[in-house]
Amino acid sequence: MSNPCIICVAITGSLPSKADNPAVPITVTEQIESTHAAFEAGATIAHCHVRDDQGKPSSDPDRFAALKQGIERHCPGMIVQLSTGGRSGAGKTRGGMLSLSPDMASLSVGSNNFPSRVYENPPDLVDWLAGQMLTYKIKPEIEAFDLSHIFQAARMHDEGRIKDRPYVQFVMGVKNATPVDREVFNFYVHTVKRLFGNDIPWCAAGIGPNQIILNDWAISSGGHVRTGLEDNVRLDRDRLAPSNAALVARAATLCQKYDRPVATPAQARQILGLRAA
Repeated sequence: MSNPCIICVAITGSLPSKADNPAVPITVTEQIESTHAAFEAGATIAHCHVRDDQGKPSSDPDRFAALKQGIERHCPGMIVQLSTGGRSGAGKTRGGMLSLSPDMASLSVGSNNFPSRVYENPPDLVDWLAGQMLTYKIKPEIEAFDLSHIFQAARMHDEGRIKDRPYVQFVMGVKNATPVDREVFNFYVHTVKRLFGNDIPWCAAGIGPNQIILNDWAISSGGHVRTGLEDNVRLDRDRLAPSNAALVARAATLCQKYDRPVATPAQARQILGLRAA
């Protein structure tokens, strides 16, 4: 029986710039064009951030609205996932775009160290963001930077603060957070299945050169994958990635290697329990 693999493309993020790689899309128009190419290459989730006119991270709901509208127009059926990450604002400004009712939104349920700062996700803010997602019928993607985040997501689900079973993504390779370690990865997979059931869909993301490693581990283990210029601007040590689509195509090649079809938008929505487009 086939086990389609969902490919999420993280198109922009908050940190990469054109100085890092000229292919990084900054404006809303650039992001829509880059997402469309990634969609045609096989991506079925677009993980979205926006930037201001100076290219700095923003939580501007109007920019998110324009990006969401453009993706929905040019990428029929693609799942739009908006970021509530902490680099683009403080406090409740991080969730100001949730009233747009995207299909999904990222939700970090605990704090952890980043390379040069603490990624703060205090309990009251986590509860407010989760509450907004319930109000606007948004499926959260739990971004697990630490084992405790998986257990916290399970607790929130048991208490009704997260509806349905969450989609948990392991983020590995951030300096000072979870390392890229196969035994740790395997334990994360085991833990998610133990807490949510063997049929729970899950995802993994690797940062920088670890992206391809986590793509391989996730696809070969029956999970889903995240790729894109937000997390990694290179194809290898000597070559910049020419586009988000090129990174998606690389993940799709791994799907072929492990005899897993790339999920269509309709299949991805069914796997995640999302409404039809």
